[in-house]
Amino acid sequence: MEIVENPWRRRGLPEDVLSGAPWPSVDADAPEALLAQCPVAGETPLVEVAGFGARLWVKDERARMGLGSFKALGAAYVIAHEAAAQDAGDPGADMSRALEGRTYITASAGNHGLSVAAGAHVFGARAVIYLSDTVPDSFAQRLKAKGAEVVRAGRDYEASMQAASDTATEKGWTLLSDSSWPGYFDLPHRLMEGYLAMAAEAARQMPAPPTHILLQAGVGGLAGACAAYFRQIWGAGPWIVVVEPDAAPALIGSIRAGRPVESAGPVSTMGRLDCKAPSLIALKGLARDSDAFATISDEAAGAVLPELAAQGLATTQSGAAGVAALRLMDLPGDARALCILSEEPET
Repeated sequence: MEIVENPWRRRGLPEDVLSGAPWPSVDADAPEALLAQCPVAGETPLVEVAGFGARLWVKDERARMGLGSFKALGAAYVIAHEAAAQDAGDPGADMSRALEGRTYITASAGNHGLSVAAGAHVFGARAVIYLSDTVPDSFAQRLKAKGAEVVRAGRDYEASMQAASDTATEKGWTLLSDSSWPGYFDLPHRLMEGYLAMAAEAARQMPAPPTHILLQAGVGGLAGACAAYFRQIWGAGPWIVVVEPDAAPALIGSIRAGRPVESAGPVSTMGRLDCKAPSLIALKGLARDSDAFATISDEAAGAVLPELAAQGLATTQSGAAGVAALRLMDLPGDARALCILSEEPET
């Protein structure tokens, strides 16, 4: 594992390199209020896990809203927010048709696509999901089962996102990405706000403030949202570490460079985290809020899976990346660590 302390902590990156990106939201009340109206919403558990030296709690997101990951709080929240706004003047409106005629399009390396598909289905919209060649066909079948149309395009996530963006422009569809880039901020900012429901639950459930928080990152949405919220409520106390695959060091590379940079590397078995370019909103927040950035190998991520499964917490390399990094750190015995188990195992 490589770990680098963040030289931009507290002050953040220079504004002129971030293309006008906003700070991550810390308004957890907004998504929690909307989720309270959803019949399948409910808190996920915080579980204490043995065998990792320091005391460890994991926020178990595997059953979130029946979609198998924290991503259920993202795109589906954006779509629900738009549906509620559409029918704000008619309390008796049929919400199942609130977004009829709308098409949401995105690229996905994993669970984001399921969230788009589920949200679109609930409110009568259409979902089109672009997948790169590296995404397993089993995931394509899961998307189709949720009513999404699936299109294969590109050799990696970045290429599939460009194809989705081009199609959105051509057809006038709504691009709903979980990343952000110059000129594309509004929807991903709202999407990251949805993740605050998870962070707020974890904060209420922790028996005492953590001393260490490890957050896995692809484009950085989960990490950026959670780090901003945890700083809001716990201040400078916790040592926050962002964990990436060593094959996709987009955030750590950007922190080193002092500006957003794209990374290069082979395909990682941490497929949900295998993103070569950072979200600008996430990068802006994490440069201010994170104490350190780390990269781990596919082998290290896989090594903790049997231990977690033995405690009833089966997941993937992506889902366990924060726990895997914790295993490689020499924390004191009185440390209290918080990680997020972000997804269920693949079937």
